[in-house]
Amino acid sequence: MTIKKFLDNFEEYFCVWTMAIMTLLVFVQVVMRYVFSNSLSWSEEMARFIFLWLSWIGASYAVKERSHFRVEMFANMIPGAARRYFEYFVLIVWFVFSFILAWIGTELVIFIADTGQRSAAMELPMTWPYASVPIGCLLMCVRLLIEMYKLWKGEPLGPQNDNIEEVC
Repeated sequence: MTIKKFLDNFEEYFCVWTMAIMTLLVFVQVVMRYVFSNSLSWSEEMARFIFLWLSWIGASYAVKERSHFRVEMFANMIPGAARRYFEYFVLIVWFVFSFILAWIGTELVIFIADTGQRSAAMELPMTWPYASVPIGCLLMCVRLLIEMYKLWKGEPLGPQNDNIEEVC
């Protein structure tokens, strides 16, 4: 596997592995609690932290796959080249929102690091779960820039937008 292919599919690999680990962790916790009447003190917290990372990296992956939920009714009413400009506008607003989230998330991670806050059960630095927000949003920003480039190059806009090429 080449480095380019790995980087291009990083989010997918990450989501698959974290989902598998989280599922296994929750399964072990259920077995421990209901079969052995003795739960693990750290597994619920770890599953929660993994879920945070899965959600934010998954949001970036969804940008790549063009599978974020969108309301297309208004966009489908826009004819011709105006539709392409509307798509640019949507991507730019989304990029700005993601960038602001990444910026504020980074400030929060720095603040948490300065306080030295640790998790209750595992005693992990709380910067680890909080870092999922800025990292996921930065990856989303990169993917949104790629989508803007694809739009500029005239590539189709994805499965939900297959008809755009007919009107542009």
